[in-house]
Amino acid sequence: MSFMTEFREFAIKGSVVDLAVGVIIGAAFGKIVDSLVKDIIMPVVGRLIGGLDFSNWFVMLGSPPPNYSGPMTYEALTKAGVPLFAYGNFITVAINFIILAFIIFLMVRQINRLRRAQPPAPPAPPEEVQLLREIRDALKK
Repeated sequence: MSFMTEFREFAIKGSVVDLAVGVIIGAAFGKIVDSLVKDIIMPVVGRLIGGLDFSNWFVMLGSPPPNYSGPMTYEALTKAGVPLFAYGNFITVAINFIILAFIIFLMVRQINRLRRAQPPAPPAPPEEVQLLREIRDALKK
């Protein structure tokens, strides 16, 4: 079997295709959760703790260029090429991860609950019982 034939058989397997679909959906779902955290949750959390914006929590590891006259915000300093220790972004990403993990946990928990809700099929009766039922049904006719 050639290398290409073996690779094609591997790539066409259902589990590989399912994994690819899962990764694509996961990436899109991650963007949704990222937007939820960045645009909805973090402003509320920032407001509750005094109007702080986590994205602007950073420590400058270098000085701005000598001719820099822009604002001292994370985005502006990053564009200016200033090295930053952006622990506020890390807090945002960590909260994003916790929320995403919690949502996935809830989804998997619900799926497992649905799987358990299906009653197991009753075991097949012994062969003798099955033969007696067939004889009974034949006599009824």
